[in-house]
Amino acid sequence: MLGRSADWILGIAGGVLLALMTHYNGILANHTSSVFGSWVAHGLGAVVALVLVVLTGRALRPGRKAAGGGNGPAGEREGREGKDEAGNAGAGNAEAGKGGRGSGSGSGQRAAAPLWSYLGGIPGAFTVMLASIAVNSDLELSGTIALMLVGQVLFGIVSDSFGLFGTPRRRLVLADFLVVLSVLAGSALIIFGGA
Repeated sequence: MLGRSADWILGIAGGVLLALMTHYNGILANHTSSVFGSWVAHGLGAVVALVLVVLTGRALRPGRKAAGGGNGPAGEREGREGKDEAGNAGAGNAEAGKGGRGSGSGSGQRAAAPLWSYLGGIPGAFTVMLASIAVNSDLELSGTIALMLVGQVLFGIVSDSFGLFGTPRRRLVLADFLVVLSVLAGSALIIFGGA
């Protein structure tokens, strides 16, 4: 249960940082342009990421794995579940050879990331530019973040439904549509509630 709490805290912290980033980029875009704001955000982000890579050293040694067979809590769970009492790999570690998230191959090496996974900066650049424009409109920060959440939920459901970009495919259920309606209703309240 503690691992799940940490996931929730990290998710909320990521959302707060996303809102802060959108706010800062919106201010910068208001004084310059959305393209320049995106360039600054990604340039500075690249520098910070490089510092983190150097400090942690994990990206420089991709063959080295944490004890337990993977990256972080997900990899540790896979490592525990994937071995029997004698330490032999079992059915729980079936994803290891397939290059699943946080898993490695049977030889102790991580599977190579698909080439398309290196393209995350492209939608990131457009996200920063579009959010910088939207945050300086009548939507302001809360409306922009709310609509970004709508887009994320809708794309997540479509991605899950069709198994896009390596996500596990799953069937849509009524609860998925209720989530979308709830997020849309909440977004509408944020945007139109104070008008």
